[in-house]
Amino acid sequence: MVLVIEGLFPLIAPAAWRKLFTQLMQLNDGQIRSFAISSILLGLLGIWLLAP
Repeated sequence: MVLVIEGLFPLIAPAAWRKLFTQLMQLNDGQIRSFAISSILLGLLGIWLLAP
């Protein structure tokens, strides 16, 4: 399911997807790590809230 969702954005808007990755390449390691830990925590929170 994750691969399907990740594949939709470059399929629908390839120019915006390319621009996003260009901007991501300009972030420093600390900013990327902060984004990654935030994504992990939000994902875990979502699983915890939606799990029966």
